[in-house]
Amino acid sequence: MIRPLLSLERLSLDEREGKVCYQYGKSPEEVECMDYLEFIARVTSHIPDKGQVTVRYYGLYGNAHRGKVRQAGATSKLLLIEEECPRVPRRGWAEMIRKVYEVDPLTCPQGGGQMRIISFLTDHEVVDRIIAHLKLTFIAERPPPPPQVWQEFFLDSEAPADYFS
Repeated sequence: MIRPLLSLERLSLDEREGKVCYQYGKSPEEVECMDYLEFIARVTSHIPDKGQVTVRYYGLYGNAHRGKVRQAGATSKLLLIEEECPRVPRRGWAEMIRKVYEVDPLTCPQGGGQMRIISFLTDHEVVDRIIAHLKLTFIAERPPPPPQVWQEFFLDSEAPADYFS
């Protein structure tokens, strides 16, 4: 093992409470005590599955680079230096919307200028507050059918048809 998972010198057993304690810092207060089953679960979560690759090689050690050097000539000791392209942020979702709906989602509807994304809202409470503040409501023309109607529809379609009568 190149890097052990934990240090045995920092590991101790509290026999009175039946807990395993691990000192993760230098001060005596930086100790985490847990049940022995939780400790085993935490340690075994770091063990890779059978056949899982745990060491990856990049750059000069990677297979792609070695293959390029081999193609350039086995006798040459030249290092191939690849120019890195500047990272361009992906706009795949915007392209898909543009293709399907023929509308650019990043064009401002009022001024026509190019908009940019500031952040994504993932908290439902914040989204609900914004919708309430802007007084945006969505009322469907008709509510979706209850699940029982779909079950009856599928059961009717699966019934054998009498073709010979």
